[in-house]
Amino acid sequence: MTVTVRFAPSPTGRIHIGNARTALFNWLFAMNNKGRFIQRFDDTDVARSTQEFSDAILYDLHWLGIFPDATEYQSRRFEIYDAAMEKLKAARLLYACYETPEELDLRRKVRRTRGLPPVYGREALTLTPEQIAEYQADGRRPHWRFLLPNFTSDPLASERTEVHWNDLVRGEETVDLASLSDPVLQREDGTYLYTLPSVVDDIEMSVSHIIRGDDHVTNTGVQIALFQALGAEPPVFGHHNLLTTASGEGLSKRTGALSIESLRETGIEPMAVASLAVLVGTSENVAAVPDMVELARRFDPAAASKSAAKFDPDELFVLNRALLHHMPFSEARDRLIVLGISGEQAEPFWLAVRGNLDRLADAAIWWRTLRDGPQEQPDFSDIDRDFLRQAFDLLPEDPWDGSVWKDWTGKIREVTGRKGKALFMPLRLALTGQPSGPELADLLPLMGREGTLARRP
Repeated sequence: MTVTVRFAPSPTGRIHIGNARTALFNWLFAMNNKGRFIQRFDDTDVARSTQEFSDAILYDLHWLGIFPDATEYQSRRFEIYDAAMEKLKAARLLYACYETPEELDLRRKVRRTRGLPPVYGREALTLTPEQIAEYQADGRRPHWRFLLPNFTSDPLASERTEVHWNDLVRGEETVDLASLSDPVLQREDGTYLYTLPSVVDDIEMSVSHIIRGDDHVTNTGVQIALFQALGAEPPVFGHHNLLTTASGEGLSKRTGALSIESLRETGIEPMAVASLAVLVGTSENVAAVPDMVELARRFDPAAASKSAAKFDPDELFVLNRALLHHMPFSEARDRLIVLGISGEQAEPFWLAVRGNLDRLADAAIWWRTLRDGPQEQPDFSDIDRDFLRQAFDLLPEDPWDGSVWKDWTGKIREVTGRKGKALFMPLRLALTGQPSGPELADLLPLMGREGTLARRP
């Protein structure tokens, strides 16, 4: 059997780090099993779904390093769902219901007062032809519910089946269908809710494994029953823990919280996002993983905890710095060219500054400093100014190499008697305008003797 997974967001907003976690779990699972990854847009909500959001989601996935084997849109598959509805009706597994939302709400309240679970009582199954005709004469159109299976042959019996499955992440799981209402599959206006199109597509697309957030655990009981009703073997399910904000709040596409777009615009590396999204809330140590191949090697869906995981954006910057500090020039080259950093000095420059970058774009700041000197001249005291003038008079002659910094500071120490911070800090400020940064031993050969001398106060 070919492993086939799918990532199926509704294109009603930009995906966030929590959505990315699900996409990455599926992508890495497919990588480890030489399987297929289907990008499916659950866009049956025509009013809120847009092609713009679909395209943006694909862009975000590509940026993360996820490249689907196929892209599908539910809005183009309504004929298939209509056929499945007719099949269920023919098997008497769908029934028409005419209650208004207000009537359903009242019934739920009545059941609560009687100590019963607030589920639908299947009253529509007892409607007479006369009652149905009266509803239709009043202009009511039915919504259609899926008849969940029972232990008994009586569809009105209160005893129902328990659904069991071995979850990839959570182990043995059970959903008691007695605690659930028969789900509505189609609304009064003929539009579909999530459940039917999702199951039909999973069957039609030969999806073998469904990996998603654990907020879908209860849905799985219903969906397994629907797979069986349509004559299909249910796929293997896996439900990973959800990510929350650092304060414990849920993530939402509508609020844009921690969207992939915003993280990208902040300058975060895609593998920093992928590393934290996959490893946080698991038994694996969170670390900066350089590529998808290595992340796939470390990925195990069963390693995810059963409790929610807090996503701290500050950890992204820690991982981001770690990735940049070890990024080879070959990987950074094209992006540096975009920043205007090229030529013979580009590689030694990158090796000199990468250990001090929070974001790759920050390299442009150091490149300007290297070329043009400090952006702002520090305000030195008279004592430090005199010291610097004396120090610059001691600059070694050409040729300059990796030993020039050591030779120069050795002479300065010998002549002035200064050492430690009193020696190095004024020099750093004069050369770069910053109290910290790349090793000056690496920068001086790039500045050259004339460039260095030009920084003399």
